Order: sequence, then C-alpha cells, then structure tokens
Amino acid sequence: MVKRNITGRNRLIANMISQATIPLYEDLLNGFDRTARTGESETLQEIRRKGLQNFKKLGLPTRKNEDWKYTSVTSFLQEQYHINGIAKEAGISDALLAQAKIPSLDCYQVVLVNGQLQSTGQLPSFIKIQPIKEAQQDAEKAKYFGKNTNVNEYHFAALNTAMFSNGFYLEIDANAVPDKPIHIVHAFTAGSNLFVQPRHLIVVKRSASVSIIESVVSEDAACKIFINSLTEVVVEENAFFNHYNVQVSQSGSRLVNQTDVSQKRHSVYTNCTFSLPGADIIRNNLNVSLDNDQTETHLYGLYLGAGNQLIDNHSFVNHKMPNCNSNEIYKGVLLDNATGVFNGKIFVQPDAQKTNAFQQNNNLLLSNKATINTKPQLEIFADDVKCSHGATVGQLSKEAMFYLQARGIGEETARALLVNAFAFDVTEKIKIPELEHYINDLIATHIPVTQG
Repeated sequence: MVKRNITGRNRLIANMISQATIPLYEDLLNGFDRTARTGESETLQEIRRKGLQNFKKLGLPTRKNEDWKYTSVTSFLQEQYHINGIAKEAGISDALLAQAKIPSLDCYQVVLVNGQLQSTGQLPSFIKIQPIKEAQQDAEKAKYFGKNTNVNEYHFAALNTAMFSNGFYLEIDANAVPDKPIHIVHAFTAGSNLFVQPRHLIVVKRSASVSIIESVVSEDAACKIFINSLTEVVVEENAFFNHYNVQVSQSGSRLVNQTDVSQKRHSVYTNCTFSLPGADIIRNNLNVSLDNDQTETHLYGLYLGAGNQLIDNHSFVNHKMPNCNSNEIYKGVLLDNATGVFNGKIFVQPDAQKTNAFQQNNNLLLSNKATINTKPQLEIFADDVKCSHGATVGQLSKEAMFYLQARGIGEETARALLVNAFAFDVTEKIKIPELEHYINDLIATHIPVTQG
C-alpha cells in the first residue's frame, strides 16, 4: 500500500513538472484557491475537490495522450487568460445575436453571455430554466449533477468540474411536449483574453418530448476566448430529446465542448452537431450511456473545416443493457489547410445482448493540403449482437462536376450542390425545416469555387 501511494505521488509530481511549460496550468491551480464558493453545499464542494484532484493527475492534454494524439492544444494554452469572473458583463450586441439567428424559425429563445444566463423570454410553465448555481441549492435538482461525467479520464472535464462558473439548469416537465423548439444562444465576448468554463445540466423528464438548438457564437476580435464547456443530459424513461449543436463561433475562439448523456428505458436521444469554419479549434467529446434496456441513440455530425482550423470529434457510446440500438453517422468536408479528426468508439458490455450498433465516418477533402485522421472503433464483450463500422476518405468527382457544368451550372454552384449532396445523410436528419435550410445555406456559403 505504501509503495502504491509513493508511486502515485511520484506520477503526480512528474505530471506537474511536465505542465511547467504551460503557465496556464499554474494559474488554474492558483485560481481554484482564490475562487469564492459561498453558499455551496458540502456535497458540491467535495465534487469540486475531486475534480481538482483528478485534474492535477491528468494535467492539460498533450499529444502524448492517446485521445489527443492528433489534436495539439498546447499552443492555444500558452497565452495569458483571465480565468476568474466575466471580463465583459455587458448585454449581447445585436451584431453578435444576429450570428445565431436562424431565419424564419419560431422558437423559445434563451441567451447566455460568457455562460451567464441573460434572458429567457416567455417560457411555458413546463419549461424550467435557471442559473446552475441556483439549481444546485435544490436537492431534487442537485442529485443529477456530476453523475454522468468521468473526471478520472477527461482532462478538461475534471478542470470544469473543479472550477466551473455560470451555466444553466433546464428541465422539461414529465409528459410535456413544447409546441416549438428551444433555441439556446451561447454568446462569448471579451475585452481581453478570457478562459471561461460554463456548466450546464438538461433533464428531460419521463415521457416528455423536446427539441433544443444550441448555437455557439463569438466576436471576431483580437482577444482570444478559450471555452471549456460541459453539459450533462438526463433523458428519463420514454422521453424523446432532439439535440442540435451549431458551432459558428469566429476566429480567436477555442472551443472544447463535452456532452455526457444518460438514457433511461424506452428513451430516444438524437444529437446533431454541426461545426462550421471560424473557431481556431473545436474539440467535441460526446459520451452517451445507455443505462437501461430498450433505449435508442442517434448521433449525427457534420464538420466543415477551412483555413488552418482543427475540428476534432470524439464519441463514446456505452451499451450497458440488452435490446438497445445506436446509429452514428459523421461526415467531414475539409478545405485549405484544415485538419479533421474523428474518433468514435462503440462499447458493448457483456450484459448488452441483442445490441444493434452502427457507425460510419465519411470525409471529403477539397484541398491537397487538408488532413483527416479517422478511427472508428468497436469493443464488443457480448456474443449476440449486430455491430458494424467503417470510414472513407475521398475527393469531389470530376465526372460529376463535368456533368453539372455541361448542363449550364456554374462551377461554384456545382461544387456547393455536390457538397450538399454529400452532407445529405446528416442534414436530412434535422427535423426542423428552418434549421435544415439554415445549415444548407451555411454549407453553400463556405464552399469556394476552387481549391489548391
């Protein structure tokens, strides 16, 4: 026992030495000690301490960590950031809010600035939303917090758990079916470099059905904003949750986004994530735990990278119980010097008999300088299952381009048509027509006439 403790301490010391080249690491540790936590329960403070303990063990990720092998964040962490408080508390500007506008969409709108809840509009009584810190004072709501997140394995999740500030708690009452989607706008703005860590919790109660769109927007400014965001989702028995993430933040933003989902019996969870050009780096960790039998999961993703952008999607679907289905399709389109990463894992535990799981990643390179690293994975420990996975990488068909242009369609329009056709397997899954049109328009906007 003594030997193990000494070994663990030596590893911790070695990790802290390796982090010495990242000044932000020490700033974060000092920031934890300076953060005021008046009014927090002892349970929450213990959760924070556990997060800090694991962050000290894990440190900030480097290429030496297998899950970050193709995604280097070190250069983005070398800069100086304000790590406490909100550097800019002014309300969201009209120009910034316009970035998130989805034309013709009739919705309930919720706005957050740097993770702080600003406005909720008029919401029906069965939709409850409040700042996460207020919700944590309610034992009935606080019981969901921190249950689905593995702080032993995820670097930024451990950091967020230790030092999160701001965020929202959203609850859909049992049997409720909102008549229109909820559009949550995450706006980020700063007058100096800012490191923000919002924490969100969404609970869809028994037999409820809801569609939520989350849009991430930011100012295109000289100031850098590093966003370490974590969202926990609970989908209770017989509930339906269509979850859309639209990432259109501008240059200068660095987005690390983790979503941890727990599904109960007969629930259906659908996630559609769209990452568009703009942010310097986008890292999406999406973890879904099928905690009971007869659950259904659909994960769809479309990433369109341009410039020197890096977009990394990591997903983990954990089949724990029998008779569950999961379906995952991610598609990537990469231009210029952009880099894409896809790492998807389906894990089938011994009790998860009769599992039906599918995973596919397809990529289109529109530039000779673009790069894709794809790694679909299956780990199966049950014998009565149906599972498959695959990946492809290709370029636009010259024959298809010639066919369209020969019929009077211009080169720019032809390229946009072919890319939209490539993305169709994902965009057709959008159940909100206005959102589907909006995404297709964004795709067409970002497809240039030619690529090197």
